[in-house]
Amino acid sequence: MDGMFKALEGASELSDLQQVIEVFRDHFGVDHMVYHWVSGAGEQYGCGTYAPEWVQRYLEQEYLRIDPVIQGCYQRFHPVDWKRLDWSGKAARALQKDAIAHGIGNQGYSVPVRGPNGQFALFTVSHNCSDDDWAAFAEAHRRDLILIAHYFNQKALELEPNREPKPAQALSPREVDVMTFLAMGYSRAQVAQTLAISEHTLRAYVESARFKLGASNTLHAVARALSRGLIVI
Repeated sequence: MDGMFKALEGASELSDLQQVIEVFRDHFGVDHMVYHWVSGAGEQYGCGTYAPEWVQRYLEQEYLRIDPVIQGCYQRFHPVDWKRLDWSGKAARALQKDAIAHGIGNQGYSVPVRGPNGQFALFTVSHNCSDDDWAAFAEAHRRDLILIAHYFNQKALELEPNREPKPAQALSPREVDVMTFLAMGYSRAQVAQTLAISEHTLRAYVESARFKLGASNTLHAVARALSRGLIVI
């Protein structure tokens, strides 16, 4: 793993990420591994191991509009096992069947990553295996996959200077605690109770963190703290 991370850190252009992601895929022994970002302006970049035929079909069928993985991850900060997403709709089931037919696999695990200026990225691993085998794989490698996702996004941002976030002021330990609990889905009342502080004091910490991060609201502040590695969940 150390050697692979060094290769990722040493990437000097976006095309280098393609070679690195293939190495990671082989290391984990999965069918596919993909990194894909969409900026706030709609610009896209991706690297991964899906067959070109599937990528072209995905675009032609405009699956982006109905893909439960995209829709589900956009609403979450946490990694998502595809089995937990809503595949009940007719269009979603058709997409799933088509993807499996193109070798994507019947299992998947996606890590959403949010960056500056509205950037939204996904790091995805997919494979064909039983539910039990996949659950064991996800449990064993969840932390590594989250780390890899953020490393890929950090390197991609470094290679696109216009998208790299401005340096942020350091968050205080209490601000880190508050942002971490909010990112984990706690309500403000639950955070205040957990930290044994009043909601008024909590509000002061949130506003201070938001100001330091240059965020427009609390959700934006949490996203920026995550994307810059200031908090880890």
